[in-house]
Amino acid sequence: MALSKKPVNGMKDILPAEMEIRDYVTNVIKETYRSFGFTPIETPCMENIANLSSRQGGENEKLIFKILKRGEKLKLETAKEESDVVDFGMRYDLTVPLSRFYAAHANDLPSPFKALQIGSVWRADRPQRGRYRQFTQCDIDILGEPTNLAEIELITATTTTIGRLGFQNFEIRINERRILKAMAAYSGFQEEDYDSVFITLDKMDKIGTDGVRNELTESGYAEESVEKYLKLFQLLEKRRGVAEGMQLLSETLGEYLDEEVVTNMTEIATAVNASKAAEFTLVFDPTLVRGMSYYTGTIFEISMPELGAACGGGGRYDKMIGNFTGNDVPACGFSIGFERIILLLMESGFQIPERPEKIAYLVEKKYPADKLVDVMKQANKAREHGQQVLIVRMNKNKKFQKEQLTKEGYGEFVEFYND
Repeated sequence: MALSKKPVNGMKDILPAEMEIRDYVTNVIKETYRSFGFTPIETPCMENIANLSSRQGGENEKLIFKILKRGEKLKLETAKEESDVVDFGMRYDLTVPLSRFYAAHANDLPSPFKALQIGSVWRADRPQRGRYRQFTQCDIDILGEPTNLAEIELITATTTTIGRLGFQNFEIRINERRILKAMAAYSGFQEEDYDSVFITLDKMDKIGTDGVRNELTESGYAEESVEKYLKLFQLLEKRRGVAEGMQLLSETLGEYLDEEVVTNMTEIATAVNASKAAEFTLVFDPTLVRGMSYYTGTIFEISMPELGAACGGGGRYDKMIGNFTGNDVPACGFSIGFERIILLLMESGFQIPERPEKIAYLVEKKYPADKLVDVMKQANKAREHGQQVLIVRMNKNKKFQKEQLTKEGYGEFVEFYND
């Protein structure tokens, strides 16, 4: 039987043209984040299955690629449950591995610790445009900083990076988990129902207000609570600014909303808007939920009008590291949707600025080896001056060969014959 040439469903081969752009974007991300004081780290692609299945990853825990035990440890004939055959899993994000990393190495790290991670993650998801089963995430996190300086720096660093990649007029949507809970409590929902209510609310952009109303009502919630809840969102519909949204909620929710939350959100918005280095709008979005149950405070997403979808997000997760150590550590992170950024750049015909001059040396096939050494020395000198030099044998169809090399960005050709 012939072997399959196709990659596994939901994964893809990356051709040179895209790889060049991916490398460029990665370098911009690293250089920008380093300028903000973030330090690169790396964690393994696999984690213990217990770490990945700790009920903190929301829906992503249903999408784990699980790994069978190996060798003598794999005993299929006596296995009765999943834990008998599975011990590891492919990481579905970079946050859980970072939390384990910090728990293990906190004594060797500065506090606060500003981490930068770029790496592949895996989810057994349904493939679609801009979404794969293996994809790259770019995360920055600040661990050990309890104040909103963490949120301010994360949003500023991320938006600066997105701006340097040429994107303008995007939105950073921001909300707070405590605002979500206050709105639900004010409307009459019970605390044990919050997660279910938020799952439905998270669909607002897809099914609209009527869809949310119908789903909540069909789930058995009191019509009075549902209508009171939805009225809040109608009041906030035109209050897209953080300050005005906070003012309205403070006046409406009263004791249900802690004034500390109002102050925190207002301070973040004021600082970010005053120091931003890119063209974007910071928007208060009370329907923003973020699926991860590990978020404890501020949450945010990047919204790209060209994509019509989120292109990254993050938030505060102050309780996760405590699951490893027993002691909670303030933590906040922001992840760029790397694959979607690459998709938008590829579709827009993006050209890498200031790329090195590319020269192709075409060497006649009969060119003797002793003279080939001189060609290689000449190429080395050109490389020392910043040029990118390719040495290849000359094809019979030299015109076609040059056309192909031109498509790859080679703008100059030097031919070597055995005269």
